[in-house]
Amino acid sequence: MSMWMKLAIVLGAVWGAAATSFPASGASPETFLAGWQAAAPREEIRPAFAYDASGGPQRSGALVIATGASVAEHGWFQKAFPVTGGNSYRFEAARKAENVAVPRRSAPVRIVWLDAVGKAVLADPPAGQEKESGRLPLAEPEHPLDGPADRDGWTSVPGVYRAPIHATQAVVELHLQWSPRGRVAWSGVTLAECSPPPSRKVRLATVHYVPTGKAPRMNCEEYAPLIADAAGQQANLVVLGETVPYVRVGKKPHEVAEPVPGPSTEYFGELARKHQLHIVLSLYEREETAVYNTAVLLGPDGRLIGKYRKVCLPHSEIESGVTPGDSYPVFETALGKVAMMICYDGFFPEVARELTNRGAEIIAWPVWGCNPLLAQARACENHVYVVSSTYADAKSNWMISAVFDHAGQPVAKADRWGQVAVAEVDLGQRYFWRNNLGDFHAMAQRHRPAPTPEPAAMPGPSAAGPK
Repeated sequence: MSMWMKLAIVLGAVWGAAATSFPASGASPETFLAGWQAAAPREEIRPAFAYDASGGPQRSGALVIATGASVAEHGWFQKAFPVTGGNSYRFEAARKAENVAVPRRSAPVRIVWLDAVGKAVLADPPAGQEKESGRLPLAEPEHPLDGPADRDGWTSVPGVYRAPIHATQAVVELHLQWSPRGRVAWSGVTLAECSPPPSRKVRLATVHYVPTGKAPRMNCEEYAPLIADAAGQQANLVVLGETVPYVRVGKKPHEVAEPVPGPSTEYFGELARKHQLHIVLSLYEREETAVYNTAVLLGPDGRLIGKYRKVCLPHSEIESGVTPGDSYPVFETALGKVAMMICYDGFFPEVARELTNRGAEIIAWPVWGCNPLLAQARACENHVYVVSSTYADAKSNWMISAVFDHAGQPVAKADRWGQVAVAEVDLGQRYFWRNNLGDFHAMAQRHRPAPTPEPAAMPGPSAAGPK
């Protein structure tokens, strides 16, 4: 009996016959386990490791980790794959978690870049800054994100990465942590050289303009030359202001509310079709007796791609009888994954975070006014592009109409009324945060806290006052 057969039987005993049965059609332990090692931060929190010869979506074998009663248990399988620095590699794996409350947090994959002697390597300098990068941080681990799951509960975990110049090996780690009596199986794990991901350059535009308020329809028509200006600058997406038909007309929200699709979306849809670009704006939407502050996304064919209803309402809209939305849609477009939030939403990190959790790459933000630090925060804490269009004067030291990059910096901004500011960004280029935080966009999805129940109501102050 081979050493791998003995190891599989010993480690798999906790799983019974399924873990020690090796059908002729399945991969042999020698083939499947070659190079894989079990590890844990400390022996006292080491979980159980096993090999299931008939596991996996293709019944070709699976590596299994199981925890006991302690929430502290944490362990992983790891294997070193040879790589050539500067080349790109595609990672793929299938994962099935059982009795794991939050798999994206408790059953992650890490890819660690090392040199030939097993030491961490330096990160590559940013593109175009090779000669002026100075002291570089160490290359941070990669964090492949969860993809779709099949009907049997196997979740794909893919990713494409460029190996740092000085890396000669990539250590793949398959984890289970913080899940009492949990079980995770991993199968089909590969890391293979591939072509670099293509560039995905798009041009994002913001319009800095306040409608005159002569009439709801005229408010809309005043944006036509500005949208033409954006098209002349080869913009792919242009963001307009909040509640455009309502601004300055002297009416209440319910008096200007309209259906979606409706007159305003038809008008702006025709402009989107004429100029072959995407348009985002906000308006008051009526659905039966409910009135919502709704952002709409129109495609270059003039059709409504989708809508988002403002979740966080200020007291003025609450007092006017506006109803909040309760969902965070993200829309697949020819540009990438686009989401929307509206004005007061930006005061709360939850909205932008929920949109990012669902895959948003660009967040369009019609906003009447806001603290500009919050725009920077929403962009940098999620590593997404935020495109704001505001009614605040650029000289007021308040919110600006701008395109904010992954670092939270405005890469294009409008400083006068009637200006259209455009920035070209590459959605295919990952952003590596300085100070050794790596690709935080992916890392945040693995490290962000698990959702918690709403807290119980806080007790009010005692009638007798503080003691």
